[in-house]
Amino acid sequence: MGAQYRVLRLVGVPVVQTVNGQYAIKRDHNQHFKLHEWRIGKHTKGHYQGPGQLFLTEQQMRVAIVAAFEVSFKKRHRYQPMARFLTDGVSAEVIAEAQAQGAQQHLI
Repeated sequence: MGAQYRVLRLVGVPVVQTVNGQYAIKRDHNQHFKLHEWRIGKHTKGHYQGPGQLFLTEQQMRVAIVAAFEVSFKKRHRYQPMARFLTDGVSAEVIAEAQAQGAQQHLI
């Protein structure tokens, strides 16, 4: 069996960059949004720094981390792996709004 690695479940919200260079939550046509779950994979690039940090999915979508939780190595396949951590982040207001939604969705 290959070497085990630390697995984190990342609850995140997709974001888009605004004209002023900041990041905002990506919303549907009704101005709603949902949080989704990913995990650190074996080949994930970069390091987890905390809520608000951005990462790229395997489909190159930018996502802001809302919360992170340890996951046992055996349960890692329940979640889609992400690709790479970025050094950019989002504002505290974006995280607060996303965390409120996460509580409603029972993800955090």
